[in-house]
Amino acid sequence: MMYADLIDAEDFRQRLVALGIDLPADADPDTCARLAAQRQAEAGVPGLEALVAELEAQTGVMLPEVREALVNHLRPIAG
Repeated sequence: MMYADLIDAEDFRQRLVALGIDLPADADPDTCARLAAQRQAEAGVPGLEALVAELEAQTGVMLPEVREALVNHLRPIAG
């Protein structure tokens, strides 16, 4: 049996933190995405647009709460 690496809340948070976005350790996906979008609007986040595009290509291995946060807060910045 093969297991795919799922994009869960912690993975999502870590990818955003790696871009320099300051997020609380216990932030849920919605909070992470909202704060990332806010930071993008205020000062820009190099690499965020590319990360959103990369994640959008992997929605099949993304947990529903991460997918929903991505769609609700970050998808508009990639367009």
